Amino acid sequence: MSELSRRLVHATGAVPPLAYEAGLLPWTWFQWLLVAGAVVVVVLESLRLSGYVSWWIYDRLTREYEQNNPAGYALYVLSYGATIWLFEPVIAVPAVLMLALADPFSGYLSTGGLGRKRTWVLIATFGVCLAIATLLDVPLGAAAAGALAATIADGATPIIRGYVIDDNATIPLGAAAAMWLVTTVG
Repeated sequence: MSELSRRLVHATGAVPPLAYEAGLLPWTWFQWLLVAGAVVVVVLESLRLSGYVSWWIYDRLTREYEQNNPAGYALYVLSYGATIWLFEPVIAVPAVLMLALADPFSGYLSTGGLGRKRTWVLIATFGVCLAIATLLDVPLGAAAAGALAATIADGATPIIRGYVIDDNATIPLGAAAAMWLVTTVG
């Protein structure tokens, strides 16, 4: 049940960009919403990691490798916010939707854990990411580059000095950088 809860929480990140796309949320409000979220996350993670708070929700939504390191939700909000501030909406929106929708979809298809994902799961992830970008009018070459970057980030789990580099940090920034690079250079 906790994995399903994690995936549902993950998918709620699609609400702000979809509200922006629907014309319900101005871009600057979206950006500042993420700044507020980042401030809250930094405070909460500081309290959690220092031992000042130990709430049941942390036990339910964090993985074992996150117990003494910044949790995936914090990396999610911080990288999501950085993507929204660093890139124009045409690039940022599909990149954060790849994180919010394709990542939990991929997790649902895979067996979980930190093992390698099967090839068919990565192909499905690429397809979802490509669909997200092309549905939002990203040119096909840039959409494919962003989908590939997001898929690589989703499939790789580098560990540096014992710290897992969570895909919540790498998916939106990698996808946005790849799309930006193709649209700028191409």
